[in-house]
Amino acid sequence: MEALQEFVDNFTYIGVFAVLLLGSLGVPIPEEMPIIAAAVLSHEGIVRWWVAMPVCLLGVLSGDVVLYWVGRRWGEQILDWRMVRLVLTPVREQWLKAAYRRHAVKTVVTARHVMGLRAAAFLTAGIARVPFWKFVVADAGAAVLGIPLVFGLAYFFTDQITAIVADVHRAERWLGLAVLLALAAVLVVGVWRWNRRVGKERPGEESAGIDAR
Repeated sequence: MEALQEFVDNFTYIGVFAVLLLGSLGVPIPEEMPIIAAAVLSHEGIVRWWVAMPVCLLGVLSGDVVLYWVGRRWGEQILDWRMVRLVLTPVREQWLKAAYRRHAVKTVVTARHVMGLRAAAFLTAGIARVPFWKFVVADAGAAVLGIPLVFGLAYFFTDQITAIVADVHRAERWLGLAVLLALAAVLVVGVWRWNRRVGKERPGEESAGIDAR
């Protein structure tokens, strides 16, 4: 996450767009992370909010549309691709197809908010030939409602976010120290038990030696 944050900070608009695009294509990156980063950068005056927010929307929707058209262009053929089967298992494929037949719009809206399901769902939308206009309206509608909300909250509460991040880093350091202490305690107890066991065995060996004499 820190590497992604540094990438976003260094490349600003391009960084935000690239990370969101990768996340929407199935890379396990929380969508909120680059959006919050863009909002914080906007609050600090590094980027303009009225450019950063559309970039966030464009990055998210671009990946979604790419997935849809890959599924629509190659159809069932992509199910033979090993990479596709990593996210779209046969069971998930059948479940999504049934969901699109019943409630296409609801399925698109729900899937875009579930990391791990989103890529599989949008590929399946193309395979199932969900009308493109219906897919775009549902996906864009959900994005237009969700992304500005996350962006706005992060923008107006940047100071609190900074404090939370500082607390998280502090907690990580204390957690690391606690783990080291726990490992040290386990090591000390292990050595003590080993010495105790060896100490019990030695008197028996000595007595056996005396009897032999």
